[in-house]
Amino acid sequence: MQKDYPYALIQFYVTGPYDCSYLPAERARSQVATPNHVIDTPIYSELVRNGFRRSGVFTYRPYCDQCQACVPVRIPVDQFVANRSQRRTAARLGRLSVTERPLGFDDEHYALYKRYQEQRHAGGGMDQDSREQYAHFLLQSHVDTRLIEFRDAGVLRMVCIIDRLTDGLSSVYTYFDPNIPGASYGTWGVLWQIEVCRALDLPYLYLGYWIRDSRKMAYKAHFKPLEGRIGGQWQTLNPDTLA
Repeated sequence: MQKDYPYALIQFYVTGPYDCSYLPAERARSQVATPNHVIDTPIYSELVRNGFRRSGVFTYRPYCDQCQACVPVRIPVDQFVANRSQRRTAARLGRLSVTERPLGFDDEHYALYKRYQEQRHAGGGMDQDSREQYAHFLLQSHVDTRLIEFRDAGVLRMVCIIDRLTDGLSSVYTYFDPNIPGASYGTWGVLWQIEVCRALDLPYLYLGYWIRDSRKMAYKAHFKPLEGRIGGQWQTLNPDTLA
């Protein structure tokens, strides 16, 4: 990472070990970038290109002792071609109305978030998030963050939190109505963000980390070509690796 000012102001520390959220048998560490208040959009964009991600104002990347399963991934949007299933999803859900809202607390958003966590991630800890924990996780930001809501005939179906970077968008978090089986809201959220990247002439959609052996991360492998940052370099991931 370049060291010119203001990047020279950034310092890094490594956390102690903790239980991995994605691979139950593993212990994890994170490398954390500080201080939070100087990590603005240009600096954060550089950090994302170097494999970092944020949770609220906490900017981190995996820094585990004996595991390299977490692969930062991004979609090169000009090369992406939707498959048949994704095209069907786009045709079905393209009718949803889309509105950008202020990055602030909303009772309706929080209620949807709670339903999503309780049904999709029960027992993972986030299903117990209070209003304050929800706000710290998704509504605190020092970068250019957008909150996008998707509605069907006025009914809230999905919320996407997105960061705009200097070279793309970063998909921070998406939650949606879990009570409609097979709706594929998550897929539509990614497809919609790809189209926004294209409209803004931004080359990449960053999806955070992909872990081959994590079911929670499996959906990311469905968007091809997919680039991963391995050995400090971004490279197209082998489709056989993603299968």
